[in-house]
Amino acid sequence: IPLMQGLHLTADLHGCDPAGPAMSSCEALRGLCLGAVRGSGLAPVGELFHRFAPAAPDRAPGGVTGVVLLAESHLAVHTWPELGAVTLDVYVCNFGADNSARARALLDALVRAFAPRHCEHHEIARGRARPSRPH
Repeated sequence: IPLMQGLHLTADLHGCDPAGPAMSSCEALRGLCLGAVRGSGLAPVGELFHRFAPAAPDRAPGGVTGVVLLAESHLAVHTWPELGAVTLDVYVCNFGADNSARARALLDALVRAFAPRHCEHHEIARGRARPSRPH
């Protein structure tokens, strides 16, 4: 039986420049994400980006959520300009090929672009080493 395996990478970024274009512009975040996806060697197959309204009229611009569907799985980015924060989520399947290096390259490119003062990374190996037996 073939095994489902994948790599799930997350990063919580703090101390990002709230005035950075990708923090509050769908177009800027889209360009950044698609460029990073292509640069990593992964294949985009769909996308959706949404800008949120500011929490109050006199507050900082609202953040953006962007999702890029990949032939290999997905990228999700959420920005909070009012907090100078970004969360990144990259998941790749490793069913037909090991895409781990591409996933790491994608995450690294986005972290560099947001230039946080602090970044917390996590890696989760997904799938099982061998199928469990029914009880």
